[in-house]
Amino acid sequence: MNIALSNLPWLEPIVKIIQGDNISQNVQIIAKAIGVPLAGILVFLMIWHGAASNIETSLGNFPGPADVYEQSKGLITEHFAEREKAEAFYERQDERNAARMADDPDYVPKIRDYTGKATYFDQILTSLITVMTGFILASIIAIPLGILTGLSSTLNAAFNPIIQIFKPVSPLAWLPLVTMVVSAVYVSDDPTVPKSFINSMITVMLCSLWPTLLNTSVGVASISPDLQNVSQVLRLNFITHVTKIVLPSAIPMMFTGLRLSLGIAWMVLIAAEMLAQNPGLGKFVWDEFQNGSSDSLGRIMVAVITIGLIGFALDRLMLSLQKAVSWDKSANVR
Repeated sequence: MNIALSNLPWLEPIVKIIQGDNISQNVQIIAKAIGVPLAGILVFLMIWHGAASNIETSLGNFPGPADVYEQSKGLITEHFAEREKAEAFYERQDERNAARMADDPDYVPKIRDYTGKATYFDQILTSLITVMTGFILASIIAIPLGILTGLSSTLNAAFNPIIQIFKPVSPLAWLPLVTMVVSAVYVSDDPTVPKSFINSMITVMLCSLWPTLLNTSVGVASISPDLQNVSQVLRLNFITHVTKIVLPSAIPMMFTGLRLSLGIAWMVLIAAEMLAQNPGLGKFVWDEFQNGSSDSLGRIMVAVITIGLIGFALDRLMLSLQKAVSWDKSANVR
């Protein structure tokens, strides 16, 4: 019996071994797919441990793998302790409101939010919401513009100088301008969305839209002349031409741009949060650096690893989405 495990290719050789199908070859496949990466990680951890024990800083030894593990447990413990404080706060608030309403049926209960410090996991969630909002807005702008510039050489010639000028601009240059504009335009005594979120989100959007725009434009411009001829023979209108001919053909290049944009968005966000002291992982790193305690270096290293793992997960998510919507099921998984 053939078992299709296209979405879990690393499980195929295990299933084949269980079925007794070419055991030695499948053992080699497993060793290459799992053993080699694990060996690489093990060597990295050994080098990290050896180097860390020989690096002395003003706050003590550079954190090794064991120190990072201990700090990770500490951050998890702090998170659950803060959650227990929040639950206790809301329980006391409910009890007070219930008592007041029992004495005075006309009393309108006041619901106050818990104002305790944001935990490490709260900072992660904030960064994820910010980066995805900026990335989605950048995609909404970049994909249609990329399609238009890919279809029209005139539009491409008009926009290309602007793209080439703004594409290499650092987020550190954009952030002061964005902050001043948002402060001038977004004026409210009780803003629904915090200005810090808008500042980070717009900065992410401005820095991450270019790869998607350029790759979409190149993908659209590279459509086979045969497909263009089919569209002309069938006399497809513009919308149908784009949805039936252009997009399916340009999807591989488009998703290459989206993956690059998402990676850039994540890097830009961390830098923006550190510079502007906006809530998120970047601010967590900066606060720990300024804190200067004996645990700070370990906590910063936890954040560095977390940033890398989240970046990797976002890239895999985008790759899975590409495989789901594209005719090209052999998308590069590196």
